Amino acid sequence: MPKSMQSYRSVDDYDAADDYAAEQRERDDTISSATPTSPTATFSALRQARASETDLTRSRESVNERTSLLGAPHLRGARSFKSLPATTPGTPHTPRPGLTRHDSQLPTSSRMRPSRRGSSTVGHTFSQRLVNALGERGAGLEQSMHSTRASLFQDNRVWYDQFTSTDWVHDNIADAYRVKALRSRKDIRGRIAAWFDGAQGWILVALIGVLTAVCAYFVNTTETTLFDLKQGYCTTGWNKCRKACCDGASQCDDWIHWSEAVRTDKLDVVQAQFGFFVLSVVLLSMASCLLTLTTKTVIPSAISLSTLDENLGAEVRRLSEQDDEDGGKGTISPASRFQEAQTRPPMVYYSAAGSGVAEVKVILSGFVLHGYLGVRTLLIKTLALILSVASGLSLGKEGPYVHIATCIGNIACRIFSKYSSNDGKRREILSASAASGVAVAFGAPIGGVLFSLEEVSYYFPSKTLFRTFFCCIAAALSLKFLDPYGTKKIVLFEVRYHLDWKFFELASFVFTGAVGGVLGALFIKASRIWARTFRRIPMIKKHPLLEVFLVALVTGLISFWNRYTKLPVTELLFELASPCDTYMDSGDGLCPTVEHIPSVLRVLFFAFVIKAGLTVVTFGIKVPAGIYVPSMVVGGLAGRFIGHTVQLFALRFSHLGVFGECDANGPPGSCVVPGVYALVAAGATMTGVTRLTITLAVILFELTGSLDHVMPFSLGILVSKWVADAIEPLSIYDLLTDMNSYPFLDNKVRPIFTSELGDITPGKRQDHIIDISEDSLIPAVELRDKQRGLQMLGELDGGLSIIKHGILVGLIPAPDLEFALDKLENEENTLCLMSPRVDWAAGREPQDEEEESTYDPSDFTPYIDPAPVALDVHSPMDLVYECFVKLGLRYICVLRDGKYAGLVHKKTFVKYVKQLELHEKKTHTI
Repeated sequence: MPKSMQSYRSVDDYDAADDYAAEQRERDDTISSATPTSPTATFSALRQARASETDLTRSRESVNERTSLLGAPHLRGARSFKSLPATTPGTPHTPRPGLTRHDSQLPTSSRMRPSRRGSSTVGHTFSQRLVNALGERGAGLEQSMHSTRASLFQDNRVWYDQFTSTDWVHDNIADAYRVKALRSRKDIRGRIAAWFDGAQGWILVALIGVLTAVCAYFVNTTETTLFDLKQGYCTTGWNKCRKACCDGASQCDDWIHWSEAVRTDKLDVVQAQFGFFVLSVVLLSMASCLLTLTTKTVIPSAISLSTLDENLGAEVRRLSEQDDEDGGKGTISPASRFQEAQTRPPMVYYSAAGSGVAEVKVILSGFVLHGYLGVRTLLIKTLALILSVASGLSLGKEGPYVHIATCIGNIACRIFSKYSSNDGKRREILSASAASGVAVAFGAPIGGVLFSLEEVSYYFPSKTLFRTFFCCIAAALSLKFLDPYGTKKIVLFEVRYHLDWKFFELASFVFTGAVGGVLGALFIKASRIWARTFRRIPMIKKHPLLEVFLVALVTGLISFWNRYTKLPVTELLFELASPCDTYMDSGDGLCPTVEHIPSVLRVLFFAFVIKAGLTVVTFGIKVPAGIYVPSMVVGGLAGRFIGHTVQLFALRFSHLGVFGECDANGPPGSCVVPGVYALVAAGATMTGVTRLTITLAVILFELTGSLDHVMPFSLGILVSKWVADAIEPLSIYDLLTDMNSYPFLDNKVRPIFTSELGDITPGKRQDHIIDISEDSLIPAVELRDKQRGLQMLGELDGGLSIIKHGILVGLIPAPDLEFALDKLENEENTLCLMSPRVDWAAGREPQDEEEESTYDPSDFTPYIDPAPVALDVHSPMDLVYECFVKLGLRYICVLRDGKYAGLVHKKTFVKYVKQLELHEKKTHTI
């Protein structure tokens, strides 16, 4: 007789027995001499570890970030989405003993989590809680109920597979029980432990701030030296940049150009210098690309993702016609959906490419993306960022700083188990880490806090706000101590305006903000058009290095001949924003006299066209690249152009009453300061690209330190936001997020719902439920087929509802079900206990080696959630939205007249929201 039948031979007897006898049996099992007063997880070593447990242990110990995402060496034969068995739900499946455990997701080192061995032995506490909740119990059971609730969430049975969602509810409850258990100790050691637990978060964010500043110092100093090495070297030290070599001067005898070094006549020839410049740009860019390509990751076609490295030219998977005909209720069979997925090519991405801000934003919302914040990504992206910025391409390092700082935060979380074993708590630290990246990038700690709050963070309570501020201050103080710029300042650049703006300039500031919004929106559209045309050429798509070579070659050939395109983006932005102290009688400087302003306007226009075009073609190439400062530079060029135009107009028409404050005979800067217009347009253009508002206003204030000019900055940003939203509703990062099938709900933009939950609820399908109306013993092969059906549908973090006579009595998550099935030795001939109302299950799991022989892993009761969140079919969609956004649920069970009607996964709701937005957009266009 199969083991499961022997273990539960009393099932039929129980159904026939009266309630009193069953309750008495449960009391004898629960309150016995062998039952501990405080149930804890026990890990027995009597039974030999199965192949699945051995593989998981090896995955934890021997695999690191360098291991391929799609296959660790010892898991070559494991099933992945590329090689799912042909078995479909409803088809008999015969397990083959000796095979390794089939993970529900990719067998990859990125699934770094504690081994799941022995986790099922804590299941008896779960069963006790269910049994005790059946009806009235004696007073002697109250203490047992209280202790078992805590142990339910203190086990390490819950993990998160790749490309799934975090269970925020479980993580919050688990942390609450952990804190309660910690504070229950009243002795001195307990008080010290509780104090240290509270201090761990502060220690961690301080450490992250210091490490982020050290990393920023290394990048800043190294890339500056490499950038200047494109043109020459310092005779007093090869590792000195030109500024350090010449003590701040633009040129000196100690700085030797390459043309002088290689020519026998020691002449500085422009043609030779041009050749060295182009060669350096190409070599540095390709070296950065080669480093970035080492982070290549292949995602199987069953995962509905389009791009993870800012590739706007990626093919976006559209909903099938049958899905549309079904109203989005997803009635296509799992087998058909899986076969359709197999026909699509796998998606390839590079975790070190781009800025990573969009992915960090999605990760902080609860999406699980293993390996994206690992040590390997951190090291490669840091080194590749130095090379890409030093090459002179039209990109910045501020966006990648956010990704790098988040990597540091994720790695630092491994120090304390409080954060390493709880995804919800770890994301609080990651929010602070992302903020410290902006703090060191712009030297703006307050701007970093606002960036995390406005742009990337999904869950941002007041406690996290204060810790984020502390992290940014620690990073800023560390950076000031390191002094990467040699100026004893932490800001990216510092400008001071001594002349206040005039009243008639308000209209000019509004116009400048509108221009910035138009430029930002057009940049998004131009980047998308370029990516969908040039980047989809088969040769370019297949060889990313070729695209980098072409972009670098064009950049070197064009930018050398214009002084403003040749400068590094940070230095160029500083020159554009700086006020004028002296004025030159030439047309090639930014401080001309009135007669030479038209010549400066011509130079600025050509620089604007070149820089804008290079920024468009550079965005999305396979190197670490940010868009923040490049967009500010493009806007700064346009703003300086507008500023000089206003200046020229005011000086020539100073006799008009509106320009009465301007003196035609005085210096040009005594009336209008073009640098203010450059910063207003820079902030407005960046707002048009990223839709940041308050953050940018504060950053610009921290860069200038001028309270008088906060009004022009804020006015330009407000107008830019309105104009950009009218032209292009999505920011560049929202567009990248929208291209993927992330289970991401934007908590900042709420759709207008006019429907009910029942409108998107799929029909009750037998392969999505477990019916225990007739028998609580379900064949394991049937459960395996149902679990595989969820896999084929892409619902790796879904679940199977358990119903009895049409009533919802529980739910078992798909990852937990697969883990329980993998524990079985003879899956073909095993019946699994699935009823959450069983009195004999309490206290039956092994507590020591003597009880190991009586334990049966076919008892799946410990894995069942007895109280899943359920709503009625007539619940308004606004309530459903609040449940998914505020509670962070993965799925919601649906009831009709108190009976089970179906289950709505978060991905289904996200798809519905996107369809709603698409329909609304089409309606407005018509």
